[in-house]
Amino acid sequence: MQVLGIESSCDETGVALVELRGSELPLLLAHALHSQIEMHQAYGGVVPELASRDHIRRVLPLTEKVLLEAKRTLADIDVVAFTRGPGLAGALLVGAGVACALAAALKKPVLGVHHLEGHLLSPFLSADPPEFPFVALLVSGGHTQLMQVDGVGRYTLLGETIDDAAGEAFDKSAKLLGLGYPGGPALSRLAQNGDPAAFKLPRPLLNSGNLDFSFAGLKTAVMVQAKKLALAQGCAVEALPSAMLADLAASTQAAIVEVLVKKALTALFQTGLTRLVVAGGVGANGLLRQQLNSECAKRRLRVHYPELHLCTDNGAMIAMAAAMRLQSGQQAASAVYAFDVKPRWPLDLL
Repeated sequence: MQVLGIESSCDETGVALVELRGSELPLLLAHALHSQIEMHQAYGGVVPELASRDHIRRVLPLTEKVLLEAKRTLADIDVVAFTRGPGLAGALLVGAGVACALAAALKKPVLGVHHLEGHLLSPFLSADPPEFPFVALLVSGGHTQLMQVDGVGRYTLLGETIDDAAGEAFDKSAKLLGLGYPGGPALSRLAQNGDPAAFKLPRPLLNSGNLDFSFAGLKTAVMVQAKKLALAQGCAVEALPSAMLADLAASTQAAIVEVLVKKALTALFQTGLTRLVVAGGVGANGLLRQQLNSECAKRRLRVHYPELHLCTDNGAMIAMAAAMRLQSGQQAASAVYAFDVKPRWPLDLL
């Protein structure tokens, strides 16, 4: 069975083809991705209307590219999967509309996929796939959650952010420092040249006794510290000496990572599980991977990540999630081509 996956929830258009092979793990045949980063840089963030229009331009050429690379044709597709939510409503509608129209034309069934489930299952595309059960740390741009995962579709929410997500803390702190868009990767690059202990920044909810997160206060602390430094130097924040900016970036990153690592380890301890899966864009952060690898090795715990190029939004994770849902019997594809999207859609209510 060949499953075509289409991702269009925000600012990346992704298409992929996955093959179901009985009880074996589904195999990724090909995938293609277009990022809108360059287009949105001029505005300092994602412009929803521009994102939607660009998805319209990209999705069919990417589909043709994937089929060519996989040496398949439209007639070989058995199921068309798409991201149903969460995400930007207009962007989601593009992928859903194209998927349902294509499936109707081919007389094939469709399947709507939860975007975060795609991230959650993306490590199964790696060379070192995990095994159920495990604790998942989901750290994408707008979401920070800890889940207990007992199988496909069997998710228990352990903790989540009560305000800004970790990705938002990276991006908003980077913007405060004048680092542009996308802010998270820029802040991480700058942090490599800084001292993570240079500034004492808060670790919100670090010792709260629960598994919830809060990063809004950290963002405010970064803003206050940056303004103090700028006042002392008699300049704008973005004009601060590069070494000072690097120290503040490193201190910010260290605070975010410390919270994520401690909460993830606490979740493993509380559940008694010995396997951790990290997924989402922030999962590509080098310091986060380094510290998780070190701490898990000390405790003889296993930690799994998606391949670096599959940490951001992509069609491969959507096709994979659809294939695994079909394979596990959690969901059946449908030949009903009326569709809706869910811009807000809690994963634990899937």
